[in-house]
Amino acid sequence: MNSQIKSPQVFLIDHENNNRGLIDTYEALQLAQSVELDLVVVSQSKDTPVAKILNYGKLQYQKKKRQGQSARPTVKEVRFRPNVGAADYNLRIEQALQWLSKGDSVKFAIRLRGRENQYREQAGLMLERIVTDLSQVGKVQSLDKRSLIVQIMPA
Repeated sequence: MNSQIKSPQVFLIDHENNNRGLIDTYEALQLAQSVELDLVVVSQSKDTPVAKILNYGKLQYQKKKRQGQSARPTVKEVRFRPNVGAADYNLRIEQALQWLSKGDSVKFAIRLRGRENQYREQAGLMLERIVTDLSQVGKVQSLDKRSLIVQIMPA
């Protein structure tokens, strides 16, 4: 970056993305300072490096932002009721298969309301059915039969 570039000449790409060709490093540095930007080596080749005139602070910020976005795993949530129909169940399982294949975790929650609390065992069996249906593409991260939640992560 800037005066730390040791090569006598560089291939220059200016701040407007125009290729300036082979130019002396000192001259490229003067050009970068005239537009109040930095001269940064983008690609280090054997003979002459490729340098670009840009805002180095902005480049670092964008790089850090991209790393933060890619490192964050996403958790998708699917909510069921205990008396869900077969077609709706299959649709949600297919959707979960797609999410797991992309690398996202999936959290299934079964909500019981009112008299549905009498059929808590049935809801527990549904959780086990979900786990067996998704066992090829995912593994169980947590299974809580008390609160009727299962979280599955990609295998």
